[in-house]
Amino acid sequence: MGVRWEESRQAFTDAADWFVRTVGRVGERWGEPGLGEWDVRALVGHTSRSFLTVEAYLERPAEVVEIASAVAYYRATRAIAAGPGVAERGREAGTALGDDPASAVAEIAARVCALVRGRDGTEMLTSVAGGMRLADYLPTRTFELTVHTTDLAVALGEPADVPASAARQALGLVTALAVEDGAAAPLLLAATGRGGLPPGFSVL
Repeated sequence: MGVRWEESRQAFTDAADWFVRTVGRVGERWGEPGLGEWDVRALVGHTSRSFLTVEAYLERPAEVVEIASAVAYYRATRAIAAGPGVAERGREAGTALGDDPASAVAEIAARVCALVRGRDGTEMLTSVAGGMRLADYLPTRTFELTVHTTDLAVALGEPADVPASAARQALGLVTALAVEDGAAAPLLLAATGRGGLPPGFSVL
């Protein structure tokens, strides 16, 4: 895995730190609008699952690789991500953070980042999409942390200061998904000031 794994692990850690810092700015605004039908607590709860799934999936080692990349993971889980269960799981995760959500998030992040620091990326885990290597799954968690911390910052009116390492990995995944789906042209045109994206455009 070498340098690639070290960079990926750093991106995850940086995204985690940014999420924890942003959650620390919520104050008493847990019931305010967060994203879509989620309030801030539910958005934070959903985002915290980016840590919890790493922990849970590593406890279920896979025997074979069924999903060979982060791009393949997102393509395989599109139906699940569009289902009604996602919203409810976010609310449940928010409730599970208890009376002091910010402290709960900080504890979860510290625990899982320590877990990841002790791994070399070759570990096999069983994701919702099937068997994967940790090195292929972790970028999906960095992506989720990065995108949803941006959502949270916007909801709170805070600066969305995305860490460079996390931004590079998240944007790299966006690019790869767009290329795989034949959607590179509208993304390129929008990114170079040649017009906006079509309504509802998403690489997910």
